[in-house]
Amino acid sequence: MTEDTKPKPGDAGHDTSIAERLDKDPKDKDAKLDVALDESMDASDPPGITPKGGKDPVPSSGFDEEAEARRKAD
Repeated sequence: MTEDTKPKPGDAGHDTSIAERLDKDPKDKDAKLDVALDESMDASDPPGITPKGGKDPVPSSGFDEEAEARRKAD
């Protein structure tokens, strides 16, 4: 590791192999996700590849609209 590539204090660095994989196949969803995860802060920022949410929860989130309405009615 040279002085140029050595991470600075407080910088976790970047995994250059991810960028190489993305260069080889720009449509590789796993590589895109890996780049976004590599650029985000742990446990605070959602990855940049995360779609923006709307008012409605994602159906796969397990949100049960009827159960929520019953809970609010009680």
